Amino acid sequence: MNQTCDVPVLIVGAGPVGATLANLLGVYGVGALLIDRSPAILEYPRAVGLDDEAMRTFQAAGVADAMLKDMIQNVPMRMYGAKKQCFAEILPATREFGWYRRNLFSQPLGEQALRAGLARFPHVAVELGVELTAVEQDAAGVTATLRDAAGAERTVRAAYLLAADGGRSTVREKLLKLPFGGQTHSHKWVVIECDQDPLDAPYTALHCEPARPYVCLKLPYGLRRWEFMLFDGEDEQQVLDPAKVAELLAPHVPDPARLNVIRARVYTHHSRIAGSFVVGRICLAGDAAHLTPPWIGQGLNAGLRDACNLAWKAAWIVQGRLKPEALQSYHAERHAHARAMIDLADKFGAVLSLRNRWLAALRDAFFTSIRGVPVVRDYVLQMKFKPMPRYRDGVVQDSGLAARDQRVGRMFIQPLVEPGGGAPVRLDDALGPGFALLMGAPGQPLPAELAGRLELLSCRLAVAALPRSGPAPGVLPDVPPGMLLLEDTENALHRWLAAAHADWVLLRPDRYVAAAGRRADMIAALERFVAAFVPQAGAARAAEARVPSALEAA
Repeated sequence: MNQTCDVPVLIVGAGPVGATLANLLGVYGVGALLIDRSPAILEYPRAVGLDDEAMRTFQAAGVADAMLKDMIQNVPMRMYGAKKQCFAEILPATREFGWYRRNLFSQPLGEQALRAGLARFPHVAVELGVELTAVEQDAAGVTATLRDAAGAERTVRAAYLLAADGGRSTVREKLLKLPFGGQTHSHKWVVIECDQDPLDAPYTALHCEPARPYVCLKLPYGLRRWEFMLFDGEDEQQVLDPAKVAELLAPHVPDPARLNVIRARVYTHHSRIAGSFVVGRICLAGDAAHLTPPWIGQGLNAGLRDACNLAWKAAWIVQGRLKPEALQSYHAERHAHARAMIDLADKFGAVLSLRNRWLAALRDAFFTSIRGVPVVRDYVLQMKFKPMPRYRDGVVQDSGLAARDQRVGRMFIQPLVEPGGGAPVRLDDALGPGFALLMGAPGQPLPAELAGRLELLSCRLAVAALPRSGPAPGVLPDVPPGMLLLEDTENALHRWLAAAHADWVLLRPDRYVAAAGRRADMIAALERFVAAFVPQAGAARAAEARVPSALEAA
């Protein structure tokens, strides 16, 4: 007999994207049920790279430290040409978002850490070995039919369904029947992992050799991975035979017979994107929404951007803090950027996997030549080619700054700050998981009605002061009552505001700039923002306390 239960958010798929969504909803205080048809974490060789944006998302979810325990940070990437010479080494120096840009991990270990993090939240449940078989939605919610491993079915009523159920998404393919446009690449790749790493090469290497392009990289705990392109006529089953694996590895290790190969699997590269990321009350995230070739390491990172963008919107809507129509902004903000990352990966892969020797020689000559041109060299070696999201349509407001400086709709910096004269912490930890209104010193009191409306957004009010700008040692500058003083120890907030010609900035929970402007325009601009995005009915529903900062929670 079917049983019906209610949950604010149902998440389908407990991989890294789904588990991150669940952790974020846990932090935001929203009830969720996370299901996955697999009873255990898959041990296939999968994603290995996490960028600074991903780490900032884990920070917001309260799992960054747990992820770091099994991670190698700040890993360089080298590119080798047809003659085996290194023509580029990418090691970005910037940490503008608070983290290194290139970090390596083992996905199964990362998934363990993400799932362990969910134990913190009594309002988040996890059910493994449970699959979604049917879904219907109406104006008030979603009705999902779930089936467990024993075949028993039940229905779950949820306000929203977030589908992170992978590249063969049941939600996208079978239930919503959405188009998944793009291409499947002709060449497959075999991925091989061994333990007891036989090489002294603590970096990721892209070997652009026309004879057989391949990737070689070091992973945590003595693991080494190779990824080899397969050619037409090579059978994907035969290539996994131990003798063939040894043949592939023979040119690259002293004695392939001594390797302990623990994983080998053939993968197909896809460049695909769903027609829409939002259908009513159902949203797609991660591989369910888009598939990216691995050349620039952005497949999982793009999915984590989805989670960071989607989780707070679903949470704020469920809590009555954000107008329900704002959910559509998830598609508006994420679809175009996901498409741009796919296009970049396609171009990068086409250049690095050339099999024509003459074209490969021209490529190598180009990369060698740019070493003497600092602007071009830094564009490549500092990964400035990676397009950063800039949201023009969505939960953002053109307050007069965007047209001039284009900072509205972009991710905000994350320097170290000293909150209330305390020890240095990352900015996000000081501000907490909600919105934040950050003003340059000396700050400005807000009218009571506007302050109340911002309270509905769970908005922290903070003032950034220049370091050591108090009147005497140990004496802090004065700030308006109810506002948090942040000493800008790195002078980074001051420089950002000065460059933007701004006195204040409104930050979303995902730390994108929602609005910014001059002091004289602040009250009117903030009133326009809350009028556009905060429901009037929220005043009755949001008697809940503001989401506390990490410092307060501690």
